[in-house]
This record gives sequence, structure tokens and C-alpha cells, in this order.
Amino acid sequence: MKAGEVVFSAGDQGDAMYVVVEGSVDIILPDGTVVATVAPGGIFGEMAIVDGRERSATATAKEASKVAPINTRRFTYLVQNTPFFAIEVMRTMAERLRTMDAKGIGPV
Repeated sequence: MKAGEVVFSAGDQGDAMYVVVEGSVDIILPDGTVVATVAPGGIFGEMAIVDGRERSATATAKEASKVAPINTRRFTYLVQNTPFFAIEVMRTMAERLRTMDAKGIGPV
């Protein structure tokens, strides 16, 4: 994907999460605040796949990037069969919440 290309937008239904393979992806709140920049090996879009609610932020390629989707079925398999995967998803979510709290943004 090209720089500036949108992976998903706030308000979209979340049916997958993503792993950054190459490049980087910005996670942007509806007010334009960048809450995270996800580098290779990082994940994003996990909140919507965990709680089944609509996307709370927009994910946009910061530079030319390659991302790999993990759909709900694959996510469930990975959580059930790879405990380390589940822990990494929880760590990512906790880190983002702490960062947002430190910035005074609060939960989205």
C-alpha cells in the first residue's frame, strides 16, 4: 500500500486485525490525534476484533507499507492455540491505553 492509503476508518466494522510486515501505519483518532505509529512486527486493529464493535480510529499507511490481515477465524485459532499471541495482543492494548492515558486522551 502507498503512503497515505487508509487500511480502515473509524466507524468501520472490524472483521480483521493486521500485522505490519513492512513500513509503518499511523493510528489516528477522529480528532486527528495520532495515538500510535505501528512498525514492522507490530499489530493494529485488535480492539474491534476483540470486542466486536466498530473501529474507534483510522489506520493510515505512514509510508509505503505492507500489512497482513488476521481475520476473526484466524484470530480465534491463534488465541486458542498460541498463548504467546494472546499475551502480545493484551500487551499491545495495555501499552496503547497507558500511552493515551499519559497524554490525557482517555479511552476511545
